[in-house]
Amino acid sequence: MTSSSWDPQRYQGRHSYVWQFGESLLELLQPRPGERILDVGCGTGQLTAEIARSGAEVTGLDNSPDMLAQARKNYPQLKFVAADAAGFQVPEPFDAVFSNAALHWVKDQPAAAASIARALKPGGRFVTELGGKGCIASIISAMRDVFGAEADQRRPWTFPSIGEFAPLLEQHGLEVRQASLFDRPTPVEGEHGLEDWLRMFCSSYFRGLSPEQTRDALRALADRLRPALYRDGVWTLDYRRLRVVAVKPNR
Repeated sequence: MTSSSWDPQRYQGRHSYVWQFGESLLELLQPRPGERILDVGCGTGQLTAEIARSGAEVTGLDNSPDMLAQARKNYPQLKFVAADAAGFQVPEPFDAVFSNAALHWVKDQPAAAASIARALKPGGRFVTELGGKGCIASIISAMRDVFGAEADQRRPWTFPSIGEFAPLLEQHGLEVRQASLFDRPTPVEGEHGLEDWLRMFCSSYFRGLSPEQTRDALRALADRLRPALYRDGVWTLDYRRLRVVAVKPNR
C-alpha cells in the first residue's frame, strides 16, 4: 500500500465511518467458528475484532506501523502482522480473505490480486469493498485545478471499475461471483470536515509544502468544492464503492 502517513486516533475517531461502513460487508463474508480468515488492510482493527467475535481465527494485516500499534493496543488478544498488500505471503492458506476500504490505496493491484489468490485455500472466498471508478471525482477534479500537472502524480489511489477489477481477479485464478458499483454519499463531521478529510487522506498532495502553502491549497480546494459538496452546514463527499465476492475454485 502507499506510504501515506496515518493518524490512528483520527482514523478511529472522526473517521470511524470507514470501518463502520464495512460492518455490512461482514454479512457477505459470513465468518464461521473455526475458520481462518485474513483481514487485509485491517487499520486499527475494529473489523478484525468483529470477525473474531464470530469464532473465526482471524489475522489482521497492514503496512502502517502506527495503525498496527493502535490495533494491538485496542485488541491485544488478536494477531496482527506487518506486510504490504501488494507482496505478502502466508505460511498456510486461509479459508477467506477480507478487505475493507484498503485496496484502492494499492498502486500495484495485479500484485495484490496475486497475493490474495495465493493466500486462499481451494474453495476459499475473497470479500472486498474498495473505492470504485468515479469515487471522489469532484475532489480529484479540484486537485487538478489547484495542483496542475502534479496532481495526478501525487494521487495516492486507484479506483477501478468492475470491468477492470473482476478480470484482474480472474487472471489470478479466482471466480467472481458478485460485483457491484454504487454511490455512497458520505457526510464528514463539522464545518471543517472537508479540510480534516483532506489532511487525513490526501497527505501526498501536501507533502513538501510550507504550512502557508498548505493552508492556501486547502482554502482553494474548499472554494472549488463548496458548490457541489456543501449543503446545510454539512460536507458530503461523492464516494463510490466497488464490492466484490470471489472464490478460489476447488481444482
